[in-house]
Amino acid sequence: MRTSSEADTTGATAPATAPATLKILVAGGFGVGKTTLVGTVSEIPPLRTEERLTTAGIGVDDLAGTPAKTATTVAMDFGRITLDDAVLLLFGTPGQERFWFMWKDLLRGSAGAVVLVDTRRLERSFAAVDFFDKYDLPYIIAVNCFDGEQAYTADEIAGALQIDTRTTPVLMFDARKRTDSRAVLLALLDHLIERAHITTD
Repeated sequence: MRTSSEADTTGATAPATAPATLKILVAGGFGVGKTTLVGTVSEIPPLRTEERLTTAGIGVDDLAGTPAKTATTVAMDFGRITLDDAVLLLFGTPGQERFWFMWKDLLRGSAGAVVLVDTRRLERSFAAVDFFDKYDLPYIIAVNCFDGEQAYTADEIAGALQIDTRTTPVLMFDARKRTDSRAVLLALLDHLIERAHITTD
């Protein structure tokens, strides 16, 4: 019987390395498109915890800028996508302030985050940016272009959010388009690799 070292000299192909599994948060304010992004790219049927908006939310949930919204995430969304050599487990956070206490639990074990922004309600994005800055989790900003249009440039949005694009990328995308959402996740992977390189240098 050959030893493992002898087997290695025969030219046999080594077993393929299993892809890395990364937990990624998809975060942002109420109605910015988190559920849409997860559902658009997930290679499995996404888990959703949506409930219909009712009159009980009047005065609690801010619907300004989202008049057509009829449901909201009350716990999290979950999906999965395989990109290159990584399996991304996508956790969409709830957007309303009354559910933000869940964010800290979802943060555990996360490698990075995509912070979704809606320029119609830009003020709702500051809390998410502050949260990930506080806990030093790498993230990128993804500006959801509703109706396929965006009135502001990435630099203008970065300035309004007080984001340094040299350290935190800002991308424009449409959460309804799989190619756009996939590109955002690939950009996050590149950012995580760059951050790891900078940290270890």
